Amino acid sequence: MPSRSALFSQRSLILALLMLLACGFLATSLLSYFASRSAIRDGIINTELPLTSDTVYSEIQKDLIRPVLIASMMAQDTFLRDWVLAGEQDTRRITRYLGEVMGKQATFTSFFVSDHTLTYYQAKGVLKQVEPGSWRDAWYFRLRELKAPYEINVDLDMANQDSLTVFINYRVLDYQHRFIGAAGVGLSVDAVVKLIDNYQRRYQRSVFFTDADGKVLLTGSDGGPHGMRVGQNLQGNVELADVLEQHPVPGEGSHEYRDSAGHSHFLNVRQLPELGWYLMVDKRESGSLDRIRHTLYLNLAICTMITLVVLSLLHAMLRRHQASTEALATLDSLTGLPNRRSFDLLAAQALQQAQRECSPLVALLIDLDHFKALNDTHGHLAGDEVLRQFATVLQGSLRQSDILCRWGGEEFIVLLRETQGRQAIDVAQKIRRRTEQLTFSYDEKPLRLTTSIGLSSLQPGDSLHALLSRADHALYRAKQAGRNRVCSETPGTDHE
Repeated sequence: MPSRSALFSQRSLILALLMLLACGFLATSLLSYFASRSAIRDGIINTELPLTSDTVYSEIQKDLIRPVLIASMMAQDTFLRDWVLAGEQDTRRITRYLGEVMGKQATFTSFFVSDHTLTYYQAKGVLKQVEPGSWRDAWYFRLRELKAPYEINVDLDMANQDSLTVFINYRVLDYQHRFIGAAGVGLSVDAVVKLIDNYQRRYQRSVFFTDADGKVLLTGSDGGPHGMRVGQNLQGNVELADVLEQHPVPGEGSHEYRDSAGHSHFLNVRQLPELGWYLMVDKRESGSLDRIRHTLYLNLAICTMITLVVLSLLHAMLRRHQASTEALATLDSLTGLPNRRSFDLLAAQALQQAQRECSPLVALLIDLDHFKALNDTHGHLAGDEVLRQFATVLQGSLRQSDILCRWGGEEFIVLLRETQGRQAIDVAQKIRRRTEQLTFSYDEKPLRLTTSIGLSSLQPGDSLHALLSRADHALYRAKQAGRNRVCSETPGTDHE
């Protein structure tokens, strides 16, 4: 039975734990009304930012996605296709058509490139002939091989003094779905930047667009958050490292991160399938939310301190119990020898020492012959008694520095430190002879047994598994050869 002092100690410890937990709950309750204000923060993440993103998306549908629809209508226009299929007669008709598209749809430019003649038509007339080797015309030959119906790219517009322009390039197909050219419209990048500046002023957020690889395509005139500019990659910005998580673009939805100055930011990401872009709306946390967070940190600090005290007391109480259970966990309850779990730890240390000091190490795998027959004939209690007596034989045959454990069932394993192959064989033979000559007893009945032993020496580069595998193979050979013998897997030392 536990002593009175031990029981008193346990009760005192439980009472102390209860008091500490009560104090922790009291402190948490007193500060809970501050934590309830975190609903403001949740409102920003779950309502305010997504709503802003939806509103900006609606604006984009009007301002940016509309040109995609215009280009799509041009590509399906029967006039355009019929004019091309008729041999591109009277270029004034196509230039007038492109001029009307540009004027009525308020686009910066409109164009058509014929695949048959490689002529670039623009509202002002024939602009040029596209050439496969020209860097200016690489977009056309890329579009011709494209599987998607259109692409969006930012390029120089030769028809408008090389102004930087957002082009929507749409594939034009004939009535048999064969590629016959490219049509589309363009928006001035300056005009798009003004749109983004308007979004940012209206919603007090940073608004920017990236492609699927994380490259910034468009942002406001002052740049995006943290000074990001067009052409830069999100992965190159250390501020966003936490939200990228090895991906080029953060996942859709809301994210929270901290910048280098310690300010929290909320980032909402939405994919624009019509453009193949990602819309990102970034908001820096306000000062009122900073105060809420400081209160939350205070609350967490108090809870953490109490938890640490509770854990330290639990650790002090359990350490004594652990010390007693560890001894039981590492010893075989039948023989009192170290068990397999304990052997793994001792063997790993012995292997490291042998490899570090280049010293010999030998493994013996020992099996009692016909042990099952003994159990079947005399009962399991007799088998248990024989195992206990055999463990005594092994302990008497080994040095204090050697490692001995019960491997399982009737198998035992030994690691001989600082022992060469010849010496190890002598030790194994001594164990074998003692077992053969000893009369085991149970219930005053004499019992005779023999043992088979597999031996293996540590070789350069060996792992513990390799060493024991060779010993197991040697044991198998000893059994196959008739039992009651020693077999070795060490080169040049095969003995029976």
